Amino acid sequence: MIKKIFLIIFIAFFSIPVYALNVSSSVAQRESFSPIVEEVLPAVVNIRTTQIVEGTPLTGFFDKNDPFYQFFKRHFNEMPREYQQKSLGSGFIISPDGYILTNNHVISRATKIKVKLLYTGKVYDAKVVGSDPKTDVALLKIKASRKLPTIALGNSDNIKVGDWVLAVGNPFGLNGTVTWGIISAKGRVIGQGPYDHFLQTDAAINPGNSGGPLINMNGEVAGINTAIIASGQGIGFAVPVNVVKKLIPQLKKGKVVRGWLGVLVQNLTPDMAKFFRLSSVSGAVVSQVVKDSPADKAGIKEGDVIVEYNGKRVNSATDLPYMVAFTRPGETVNIEIIRDGKEIIKHVTVGKKLKEIAIQKGEENRLGIEVANITPYMRKEYNLKTNNGVVITNIKENSIAHLSGLRKGDVILEVNRKKVKDIADFNKKIKKVLDKKIILFLINRQGNQIYLSISVHE
Repeated sequence: MIKKIFLIIFIAFFSIPVYALNVSSSVAQRESFSPIVEEVLPAVVNIRTTQIVEGTPLTGFFDKNDPFYQFFKRHFNEMPREYQQKSLGSGFIISPDGYILTNNHVISRATKIKVKLLYTGKVYDAKVVGSDPKTDVALLKIKASRKLPTIALGNSDNIKVGDWVLAVGNPFGLNGTVTWGIISAKGRVIGQGPYDHFLQTDAAINPGNSGGPLINMNGEVAGINTAIIASGQGIGFAVPVNVVKKLIPQLKKGKVVRGWLGVLVQNLTPDMAKFFRLSSVSGAVVSQVVKDSPADKAGIKEGDVIVEYNGKRVNSATDLPYMVAFTRPGETVNIEIIRDGKEIIKHVTVGKKLKEIAIQKGEENRLGIEVANITPYMRKEYNLKTNNGVVITNIKENSIAHLSGLRKGDVILEVNRKKVKDIADFNKKIKKVLDKKIILFLINRQGNQIYLSISVHE
């Protein structure tokens, strides 16, 4: 018995160092990032800009309603005027002849841009070659007498959550600062712009880091450090480098042209998924198709659920605009849709994104709404953008319709995929579907069409 216990202790004692050695050897492989830093740091630059801002120098210190601000304004004649404001940011060189990538917000409205090379300390005047506010990317150019060090652009599609990364830049003007962390998430939508698809990282990013590179373990750029959540810790965001690579040729020409499909899409709810006979809420449901758009010409219809775009899964409504925007106009893509429970492939020739696209009282019922026909008076009263359907003129608080998101002034165009002509037609259609578990409305809200589903029975 004593021999048996001793044997167990002996095995346990000697098995622990073996496991520890495996862990420590893994850590030893990453004990220093210095080889990567030495390789990339010479290509990271400090960007200083001068802007003409309208206001007063006090504006940056006090709110306009602050008593101190009012006191200085009254007694020292601090009236609004134009003054110079300087700011700092980061960037990195991508070609030996002096092309530099940074954020658009670093250089927007700048009257002067100075670029300082960290490895020589030399300062250059820079000009903006092209910028794209919607993705917050800008391309600068400096003239140098010799070839400049560069950083290679990687592949952000291949990077995985948990991969290690380095953030390099000039936070608070502290040149050449390097922080490390991991990729915390991919495809983040933070409300920064219409094509949000950020990499999230816990590598420390601070003011002044904007425009600097997020580096992978191959010494390549994975993204451009762009934004932080000021109230949080270890939550920073970077524009994926694959977005940037698609933009560079256009930025060099000074103009960004985006692809256009011509649909308005929204996320699926569980009720909508049941109605459309889908097994999950993955996909983007088409709530409106612009007449004569690429989607319209290809036969895509309202109520179609887009699940795949040119070989890539469409998981939500935010995925599709991102995919389409970075498709070259004139390119034909395959779009997989689900219509009436069947999978269909549509071949769509992507168009060119235009600057602005014009997306084109009854008795109370169990839903808790009152509707009226659309007359010239109703159009003016509710600022309606359509002549079709019926307008909601009243809605009961905490009714089924109210809790489902319908609003006063919404125009109901369809009930369960059937078009609504007038009040009589609406009431007739509602009576037919009240025994259904789910009612699907297509509504027009201030010119935009969206689907809303109502669960009548739990």
